[in-house]
Amino acid sequence: MDNARLPEQLRSLQAWDPYPESVVAYEGRTFFLGRTHGRKVLGILVDPHDALPQGFTGPLEETEAGHLAILELTHEHAVALRAALPWLEPRPLGLSTSAGCGDRLGLATPGHVQAARAVGGIAMIFAQQSIREMARTGHSPEKVMADATWGAFQGGWREPIGADADHLKTPEDADRCAAAGFTFFTIDPGAHVDGEADGYDRAALAAHFDALPWGDLETTPDALMKTYAEQGQTVEGFALEMAEEDVARAAVKYGKAVAHTAAMYRHIGQRMGARPWELEVSVDETETPTSHGQHFFIASELRRLGVQWVSLAPRYVGRFEKGVDYIPSTGLCGDLTEFEADFAGHAAIARALGPYKLSLHSGSDKFSIYQIAAEQAGGLIHLKTAGTSYLEALRAIAVVDPALFRDILAFAKTRYETDQASYHVSADLHNVPDPGALADEELAALLDQFDTRQVLHVTFGSVLTAGGGLKERLYATLEANEAAHYAALRKHFIRHLQPLVAGGPA
Repeated sequence: MDNARLPEQLRSLQAWDPYPESVVAYEGRTFFLGRTHGRKVLGILVDPHDALPQGFTGPLEETEAGHLAILELTHEHAVALRAALPWLEPRPLGLSTSAGCGDRLGLATPGHVQAARAVGGIAMIFAQQSIREMARTGHSPEKVMADATWGAFQGGWREPIGADADHLKTPEDADRCAAAGFTFFTIDPGAHVDGEADGYDRAALAAHFDALPWGDLETTPDALMKTYAEQGQTVEGFALEMAEEDVARAAVKYGKAVAHTAAMYRHIGQRMGARPWELEVSVDETETPTSHGQHFFIASELRRLGVQWVSLAPRYVGRFEKGVDYIPSTGLCGDLTEFEADFAGHAAIARALGPYKLSLHSGSDKFSIYQIAAEQAGGLIHLKTAGTSYLEALRAIAVVDPALFRDILAFAKTRYETDQASYHVSADLHNVPDPGALADEELAALLDQFDTRQVLHVTFGSVLTAGGGLKERLYATLEANEAAHYAALRKHFIRHLQPLVAGGPA
């Protein structure tokens, strides 16, 4: 069968509108995604003497091109498609420069594919969602995986693909994601980080140090101190604060988190068995930055406990708030000198104790620092984005359905004070314009305004679960205006990805 002519031939057979990029012939069968009667379906074309691949169920219709099955986009068929087209099966991405694109609506992956293809050179994770976000959107690990599979297939992605079970806190949540096919597990031990450790006086520090779970850490206080007393005080010229008090403070701040991460690592390893997988460690969601000495302690202790990881997210200096650019410690107008020096030290430690990638969490829209990070890390970077894709969906809605955008923003303003509680944001509702006072053509620009972006960013769960028809109207509008939605995502994500390539090694 001539794949180049398949979309045209299918349109002539029935009420079809295939996505040309999805059409692929593999092992004697042709697979494609298309629209018919207002919904997306999977098509599989087989030889008259052949059968559907394993896992697909449905009737075969005789056509001029062969026997054609028109199948629903179910979880079961997504699993079968990943088995039939092996490049869609998630796998570890290793030390390649990489980016994760969370998709809270389950509609954004084709736009992410367009951006990634335009830039090139970035290993992509399209299935990425935390358990917290799944709860707020009403999704499951299986749905997140299925949405990413269909989106990557629709966009014609043929490169290796990852799947990130993000911000895992419990073995049970890791089990759910492993069963759904995830291969990248981000451990969030934030509940086990002592955020007050940097401020303890000597007596309090000693008491907390003695109370650490030494059995879980598989060492003793004396042995730990002896280990770091013998360590060098610099890494690639960066001085590490590793005096006895510094080591005690690092242990009190992160010791329980290290023990929890090791336990999670071992649990996931048992759960995954022979399946390949990789680990990310995240300690970014704390109030105080991770010093270079503390990073050295975390990595050294994890390595001593036998943990292997591909990327680590320290808490860098400055503020990584949701949906907006990086904010220096000195405020919105501060320069990036402090960040560059801080990040360079973390990159040196990652090279010395790895190599492993440094991960940028809450990484959406941090345009001012992408190239700095890529240059300092030599391309050993993982960028993690999530809510920015939802905001770009709203940008498209502001253009094609201004009335709906006004309703979403008005509702978001009523939910912000409640929904902001679990996010790092600083938006002031008083700075959010009244959408009713703006002309239709002015609405999309609100997605570039600091306070409005954050208000819309953190209220996504309420919009999707509160009832009243907002969710249904949102999905219907985006599905009817796919081109506008994908165009917004493509433009936005090229801005995210291009600096990672430009700043990496030649």
